[in-house]
Amino acid sequence: MEETLTIDQLPQRKPPWLRVKLPTGPEFRKVRGLVDQYRLHTICESGNCPNMGECWGAGTATFMILGNVCTRACSFCAVATGRPGVLDLEEPYRVAEAVRRMEVKHAVLTSVNRDELPDRGAGVWAATVREIRRVSPGTTMETLIPDVKAHWEALETIIESKPEVVSHNMETIARLYRTVRPQARYERSLEQLARIKKAGLRTKTGFMVGLGETPEEVRGILADLQQCGVDVVTIGQYLQPTKNHLPVQEYIRPEQFELYASWGLEMGLEWVEAGPLVRSSYHAERHLHPRNAGATLS
Repeated sequence: MEETLTIDQLPQRKPPWLRVKLPTGPEFRKVRGLVDQYRLHTICESGNCPNMGECWGAGTATFMILGNVCTRACSFCAVATGRPGVLDLEEPYRVAEAVRRMEVKHAVLTSVNRDELPDRGAGVWAATVREIRRVSPGTTMETLIPDVKAHWEALETIIESKPEVVSHNMETIARLYRTVRPQARYERSLEQLARIKKAGLRTKTGFMVGLGETPEEVRGILADLQQCGVDVVTIGQYLQPTKNHLPVQEYIRPEQFELYASWGLEMGLEWVEAGPLVRSSYHAERHLHPRNAGATLS
């Protein structure tokens, strides 16, 4: 059986395992209204997430802080690139109030890169975590943070706010970094994850497949993550946001995702969530606590 559809075999339409329902329903409209009311940004919208209908329909969203313009130009990412505007110091309060109004039990926060800021935006990160903790003390949090470019004091600021989970996405295998994440470095992201784990926090990462990596390269990144002590790994299909972004090289079949998850578990990773539509914040509440048998095919 073929494990993938190569670029020469790619159908004009996505394969059936990548089709999702259109967003609808009262909970979706409620989340839509709160996002608009509090002038919030979500990675669900900015990143063209295929699971937005499901997540918003369940009454939750992944909040994107520090604005919606990124200082990086990663060739896989749909978030706008350019010169960000003035830092919005009221944003932590608006995000926290939306979390409270939505009665979110587990909040996922992420952000654009703000390389122009001396602290890389770490102060706003910490303020957002603290404010959510103040107005919604029962809410647990995952912070999906960007590459701090070895400004480790910025990482410490975020760590000291003590979110339950700290995540930093590897995004791809080492060989493809220059193409996929030209302003990042594979070894530096591994070090960032190792430092999070050393600080005693639950550590998570994710990467995409379908960009031209080989199965052995997937095995290699899983081994590197195990060496760093990462607790949770998510693996999902890369989908081209626009024609200006990298093309999809392969549509990985569901059974191949299942194989990748089994490899990670055999290496000693606690939890591997792998599937065509898996994204780093998808079903994030599952990743909050340790699990003995962590392979999940979504």
